[in-house]
Amino acid sequence: MKVFKFGGASVNSIERVKSLAEIVDSNQSDPMVIILSAMGKTTNALEKVAEAFYAGKQEEAIQLFHAIKNQHLNTTKYLLVLRYNACLEQLSDFFTEIEWLLHDKPVRDFDYYYDQIVCVGELLSSCIVSHYLNEVGISNHWIDVRDSIRTNNNFRDADIDWDITTEKIRTNVLGLITATNKIVITQGYIGSTEDNESTTLGREGSDYTAAIFANILDAESLSIWKDVEGVMNADPKTYPDAVLIDELSYTEVIEMAYYGAQVIHPKTIKPLQNKQIPLYVKCFLNKNLPGTLIHQKKNKHLPPIIVIKENQVLIELKTQDFSFVGEEPIIELYQLFKKLHVKPTLIQTAAISVYVCMDNKSDKIEQLALAAGIQFDVQIEKGLSLLTIRHYNEEVLNTLSRSKDKVLQQQSTETVQVLFR
Repeated sequence: MKVFKFGGASVNSIERVKSLAEIVDSNQSDPMVIILSAMGKTTNALEKVAEAFYAGKQEEAIQLFHAIKNQHLNTTKYLLVLRYNACLEQLSDFFTEIEWLLHDKPVRDFDYYYDQIVCVGELLSSCIVSHYLNEVGISNHWIDVRDSIRTNNNFRDADIDWDITTEKIRTNVLGLITATNKIVITQGYIGSTEDNESTTLGREGSDYTAAIFANILDAESLSIWKDVEGVMNADPKTYPDAVLIDELSYTEVIEMAYYGAQVIHPKTIKPLQNKQIPLYVKCFLNKNLPGTLIHQKKNKHLPPIIVIKENQVLIELKTQDFSFVGEEPIIELYQLFKKLHVKPTLIQTAAISVYVCMDNKSDKIEQLALAAGIQFDVQIEKGLSLLTIRHYNEEVLNTLSRSKDKVLQQQSTETVQVLFR
């Protein structure tokens, strides 16, 4: 059993869907589960639908969704002939699911509606790809991952119920695979609660979905197909001199993901590491490139690994009576992070202050500031950038931080982080 995951860039055009089919065709000697992301920038577009709907702009939300609907219908029209009607019927069910919701008024919190709306992106892309593969002679079964992955109701960052999910995946996948039809296609990023409400696993969570399937099915390997050669030491769109890293350890990739590298979702590695399943990051633009192998073996002599996180917010929490920041305030602050599902990107303490850097999520920032304001004086600065360099040297650090207006700097022997305006 192999698991393949294809990201949004690999299905964002007619030509790339056809290339995906070629990759699958050349690897279909073994049973395979294929995890698909939403096409191109569909998730971003669906986020705008959710925002408009929650803001009470129903007509705008409906218009935005109709644009997404038409894009997928056009893709279907150009890809399919024999299976066009069958695909259209299935797509129509997904469209209706969202359109019914958009004609209501929001009565629950934003995160709930976000998940109900945004989850449709993966359902649409996987439906189209499944019908296309069947049309070109690559037999496959399509399944709704919401029938397999059970989560809690922590919308937008749901936690997996591993016992129920394990049972359902083994039943839903292994029961379908036959000698003549070895391929199962499903969606990344989404799951459902015991009440059949859609959930998402965190932004870019399709990698995590693929790791869940690989773990539960004891896969031989997981391959993630991207529009880059493999794992690079920096984003090549920002740093043209970025270089390919041939091999990485599980630990190193966890560190990279923790600091915000977009190559692998942070939760992806643990399910693979638990069963020693190798992860290949491959290039769908050229399937013959070796890519990057991620496994247990430790690395030596890695190049500096550079991660930039934009749109950061710094919250300064200063004790109101100028007392030292002690154990109790820190414990209460971390309990507050847990309660609000806040994940700081950097924390630094001083004598009477705690500095918390986090992604700019307005609702979370407001809740954190209000709750922390009972104990601290709170100041907020937005529009910052966080630079992280793993395996840094002074030359690289000076080059990347030169002429920057530094706000905070934190470093160890392995890693340096600089927050700047």
